Amino acid sequence: MHKFLSWTAVILWMSLIFYLSHQPAAESSELSDGITEVIIQTIEKVAPSANLTVEDFSHIVRKSAHFTYYLVLAILVKYALERSGVHGGRNILIALLICILYAISDEVHQLFVPGRSGEIRDVIIDSTGAASGILIYLGITSVRSRVHRRQSH
Repeated sequence: MHKFLSWTAVILWMSLIFYLSHQPAAESSELSDGITEVIIQTIEKVAPSANLTVEDFSHIVRKSAHFTYYLVLAILVKYALERSGVHGGRNILIALLICILYAISDEVHQLFVPGRSGEIRDVIIDSTGAASGILIYLGITSVRSRVHRRQSH
């Protein structure tokens, strides 16, 4: 059951990425600009003299989203692979490969969406997010195993 649920989470997350990538440029920009406005309003509450604009942050928000989507995807894939009995270096390699291949397919998909383009730079950002997700996962599992060892002694 855990294996089924973990792969279901991977498929749902990939579906979300696909859905967001399938939005035409105008819709995608509207969504990211809305998120950017919320971020700017939050910053201006802390630093009222910041005087920021959506244009200042829009690119950063969009690229951070790429990074974050694939960071989460890598964590989900790594977990699903573990639940499927794939461990060690093989798990890491397969998780990273799945994420990179999905990032490439995502950028190719965007070539067919009105106003969107496929960017090699985005594949690199996505892959960096995936690698970071794997490192975070490894860090968390390492800490958890140390805590369990200490508790069992």
